[in-house]
Amino acid sequence: MGNLRGLSVFIFLTLVVFTTARPKSGPNQKCKSGPVDLVFLIDSSRSVRPHEFETMRKFLIDILNTLDIGLDTTRVGVVQYSSQVRSEFSLKTHSKLENMVKAIDEIVPLAQGTMTGLAIRYLMNEAFSPGQGDRPKVPNVAVIVTDGRPQDRVAEVAAEARERGIEIYAVGVARADMTSLRAMASPPFEDHVFLVERFDLIYQFGLQFQDKLCGIDLCLESEHGCEHLCESSPGSYTCHCLPGYRLNADGKTCSAIDLCAEGKHNCQQICISSPGSFTCDCNQGYHLNDDKKTCSPIDLCAEGKHDCEQVCVNMGPGIFTCDCNKGYRLNEDEKSCSAIDLCAEGKHDCEQICISAPGVFTCDCNKGFKLNRDKRTCTNMDMCNTVKHGCDYQCVNTPGSYHCICPEGQLLQDDGKTCGTCKSANIDLVLLIDGSKSVRPQNFELVKKFVNQVVDSLDVSAHGTRVGLVQYSSRVRTEFPLNMYHTAEDIKAAVMKVDYMEKGTMTGLALKHMLEYSFSEAEGARPASRNIPRIGLVFTDGRSQDDISEYAKKAKEAGITMYAVGVGKAVEDELREIASDPVEKHFYYTTDFSAINTIADNLKLNVCPAESLREVEVKDPCACENLVEFQQATMNRLDQFTQKLASMAARLEQLENQLLSRK
Repeated sequence: MGNLRGLSVFIFLTLVVFTTARPKSGPNQKCKSGPVDLVFLIDSSRSVRPHEFETMRKFLIDILNTLDIGLDTTRVGVVQYSSQVRSEFSLKTHSKLENMVKAIDEIVPLAQGTMTGLAIRYLMNEAFSPGQGDRPKVPNVAVIVTDGRPQDRVAEVAAEARERGIEIYAVGVARADMTSLRAMASPPFEDHVFLVERFDLIYQFGLQFQDKLCGIDLCLESEHGCEHLCESSPGSYTCHCLPGYRLNADGKTCSAIDLCAEGKHNCQQICISSPGSFTCDCNQGYHLNDDKKTCSPIDLCAEGKHDCEQVCVNMGPGIFTCDCNKGYRLNEDEKSCSAIDLCAEGKHDCEQICISAPGVFTCDCNKGFKLNRDKRTCTNMDMCNTVKHGCDYQCVNTPGSYHCICPEGQLLQDDGKTCGTCKSANIDLVLLIDGSKSVRPQNFELVKKFVNQVVDSLDVSAHGTRVGLVQYSSRVRTEFPLNMYHTAEDIKAAVMKVDYMEKGTMTGLALKHMLEYSFSEAEGARPASRNIPRIGLVFTDGRSQDDISEYAKKAKEAGITMYAVGVGKAVEDELREIASDPVEKHFYYTTDFSAINTIADNLKLNVCPAESLREVEVKDPCACENLVEFQQATMNRLDQFTQKLASMAARLEQLENQLLSRK
């Protein structure tokens, strides 16, 4: 430390002494300072006028004249900068004074901006590098001479240079900024920062230091014995201590100042000593406040520094325990919580159903029962009187449920609610009627009567049979979809209001429309999962003007039972291609519109097969197909009897329940 202090004094004295006009002591009289690597960083920006640069050039040469130049003593390098940086000569370039002077005389100013930060980075990375002549364990000293404010940042790069051990002197002239000089220079600033009004005043430094510079520095040239710092004075020296230490009675050694032990602190709880200073700390469970002196208890719960799942309970400074919300209990890990399921633990009094929530429960009842006012017990519900059962004829209660029955002579349909004369009454039926011009208006009226005759044979209702009507010619028009009318009367009235279209016969287009739109759920067709039969009936009087094959096939593949009814010039092959198998039961033809009512009567037999028992028809009883028909008709009749017996049993059960309730 003493050598560094002496080196700082040497550089300072060099700057201030040998720039003054003074008598020469002799050409060979040099100040002996020991080895130093010294680099001058000179500002040659455009603000430095030519005569000022000449003054600075002479300033450098005068300083060199005072130094003990040599490869083993003082090495010197010179770098000039403006908007760029240029090395004039490095630490290893010259070993003789005259060569350095010659090189300084040949410097040409750059005359651009003032990028001081850029120059300091070059100084740090290049000028003081082994490749440029920097020696290990030899002090690095830089002298920066500038006349203006830097155009880039200097504080950070200068701090980095100082951290690398470079001692920086900042000499400012005229327009130089004191803040920037202090940002560049090494501490203490009073020894390393110089600011004068103009270049010709640089020489005013040093008259007061001239004698000291070349005198004997006892700190450098004697065994002074100072433990920390040595400060020279003419013919003597004084020992000093680093901050935080005090000089012992021997005047040389130093002892650390323990402010904690001496009670010279204001810590509330714990004092941690370092030489000449202290820091405060707190006991476990407390934290240091912003004043860095007092302490506050640590509430780990409030600060979220805990691992409780639900509730954190503060037990004191730095201590907590976990708890749970109501309805939960603490697990064995004393952190997490589990819901208390009173239903699973049997801690309830519900008669039928217990519904659990953490720590509580509510009661409910099975289907067909309702919860009583005590919120615990249940009563059987009379669902026939409390729900919209939808039974066509009569609703019969059963425990927790109900079922529908029908009057004698009618059967309960597949939907379990409606009644009909035959089991197949529940269908979705779409009629495609030919409205081409070949039909003619008077015949079209007969077609509408044919449609209504078919409707009369059906049990029409929202839950039973649904009917939709489509008319086609050269185009296709939905007269009404499946879900528009729910009574036979409404459908028949709508049919009679249908207007005759005329024009062509696009039967294939009509089949496509029926498949893609008429049997969609959007237009009232019931979901296929309910297995409600879908039936399409095509009525035409002539050859189709488009291909029917594709959509006739697709309709049957989609599960639609297709009927084909032809009149007059209708083509038998087309009708057979439209009809479902067996074709003979789904294909009808007559030559005259006046006979289509007969087709309607026969069509009724296929929609509702059970009613065929009432028809009188001469058939060969020994024919195989007639035997099968008879067998099927007999089975249908047995099925009707079975349903009637079930209806009567349900009625008896209802009467028994009514008698029991009266008791």
